[in-house]
Amino acid sequence: MGGTIIGSSRTNVMKDPNGPETIIEVLKALDLEGVVAIGCDDTLGVANELRKRGINVIGVPKTIDNDLSCTDYTFGFETASNIAMEAIDRLQTTAKAHSRCIVVECMGRHTGWIALQAGLAANAHLVLIPEFPKTFEEIVSLVRRRYLRGDHYTIIVVAEGFELKDGESIDVGTDAFGNKLLLQKNLAKHLSDMIENAMRNDPLLGQDAQYFECRPVVLGHVQRGGAPCAFDRVLGTRLGIKAGELVVERDYCNMVGMEGNRIVAADLDKAVTVRKEVDKEFYDAASLYFK
Repeated sequence: MGGTIIGSSRTNVMKDPNGPETIIEVLKALDLEGVVAIGCDDTLGVANELRKRGINVIGVPKTIDNDLSCTDYTFGFETASNIAMEAIDRLQTTAKAHSRCIVVECMGRHTGWIALQAGLAANAHLVLIPEFPKTFEEIVSLVRRRYLRGDHYTIIVVAEGFELKDGESIDVGTDAFGNKLLLQKNLAKHLSDMIENAMRNDPLLGQDAQYFECRPVVLGHVQRGGAPCAFDRVLGTRLGIKAGELVVERDYCNMVGMEGNRIVAADLDKAVTVRKEVDKEFYDAASLYFK
């Protein structure tokens, strides 16, 4: 047969009852023997379903969320983390100058990789991620402690998928892939309003606390754009080379991934069905700086 088609996109092909058959017909018509799918768990999840239907596929992990199993890094993650880190660095200056608490919301969907990496690198005073929920009292107590010792500013970094340990989940609806529409939560705004209200009405903080301000900053899609960092450029290149080698060898039904500094063939099915979450050791290490 002929070559292999390469694609990078979010697709609703599996929502169409005739979607897989259409793809098979197109591949046959173009004399193509397989598909290299480049993307996140949505795109590679579709690729995995196509694999189950007998289509030759190879997955390449491209997502800022870094939540795919079977690879230490996905390309896009380092760039997004650096963008978020630089933004938090700048917010440190204005937060300190104006004695404000700022809640910075990062992307990451159901995991906290971007928030934790960027927050730790930029010396945030607290990072909130889905994997390790906290109560509101735990959050505001840190802001209160800082205020009482004279640090009237606080930087809190929160991953968009975070939910309060003692709070009710907000029904925000789902997209075509069943993922929560997290933007609808207004997470940073809700948290900043709650913190500001609690601090202003805390009798332990004195008269000046009635003017305490907490501002939300949502970094949003700025994390997804711009020129990629050197690490992501090199990683994307190396993963692409490995995907090409698998095509030549006709070693389909895999995903390429990074283990240590090695680029390897990985288990596509495991990569998309087992979410890679922030581990406790990493979060505990970062927590040493939450003060």
